[in-house]
Amino acid sequence: MKILITGGNGFVGSRLALTAQHQGMDVLTQVRSGAVSNNQIEIKDISPDTDWGDCLQGVDVIVHCAARVHQMNDDQDDALESYRRVNTEGTLRLAQQAADVGVKRFVFLSTIKVNGEFTEKGKPFTPNVVTAPKDPYGLSKYEAEQRLTLLAKETGLEVVIIRPPLVYGEGVKANFLSMINIVRKGLPLPFGAIKNQRSLVYLDNLISLILACCKHPKAAGKVFLVSDNHDVSTSLLFRQVAASLGKPNRLIPVPQWLLELVATLLGRRDIAQRLCGNLQVDVSDTIRALGWQPPYTFKQGIENTVTAYKEALSESQ
Repeated sequence: MKILITGGNGFVGSRLALTAQHQGMDVLTQVRSGAVSNNQIEIKDISPDTDWGDCLQGVDVIVHCAARVHQMNDDQDDALESYRRVNTEGTLRLAQQAADVGVKRFVFLSTIKVNGEFTEKGKPFTPNVVTAPKDPYGLSKYEAEQRLTLLAKETGLEVVIIRPPLVYGEGVKANFLSMINIVRKGLPLPFGAIKNQRSLVYLDNLISLILACCKHPKAAGKVFLVSDNHDVSTSLLFRQVAASLGKPNRLIPVPQWLLELVATLLGRRDIAQRLCGNLQVDVSDTIRALGWQPPYTFKQGIENTVTAYKEALSESQ
């Protein structure tokens, strides 16, 4: 099988390329800069005008990981046009050209933001979308999903959509890395009484599902949610990270309502929502349709993530 992976030097794409190669696939990766080998192509801009040209010849499956990623401080009006250019129009451009040259399957890495930002506890998201997302990033992905589905009906291209929640793993950046840094310092934190439930997905669990969706005959035309199949509270997440770091648990049981009140008074209610709110996904359809199970537990995923973090920290010192 020849597979084209977009976003080949990103967090997910680079790991996917390495794993696919280890499984004997013929892997070609798109990178924005620095193509240095025969299995890399340099395409700097993914847009409605991108010409994918000869790189699609002989490709059986495309895994589209590249995207304009979510930015916390985007101005909504300006952001939506930018997101649509890359995540909607750029995706459709690639998929249409793929269909034109006979690529069989298109695996699209979407986002759980298509479903929404939060769930009621015990009422997880399913593949069904009740209302279109308001978040510009989520909306651009939702619109791409809708148009890919139409394209599949028109051309016969087998479209598979995957919606992950927060992805963590070796080399993770952004808020998850900040959390590990804070826990490593051993500071007391006021999160001991948070009893929310959130779905996360370890990087190699996501990679496992992506590769299953490249191959499995029952994946075509489906939308799959993915997680570690083990929802955790914010307090449990901090405790597990601390344990993996070999640090003491210094979580103070401050009432959740008080945290939310203070955050609101400080104008940071969004942070309180992410720390205290629920976001659960139901992966039962994924497991049932593909016979898939996440190969790593939540505990193993955190331990692997922290081990890589400690190794990187040691090398930098």
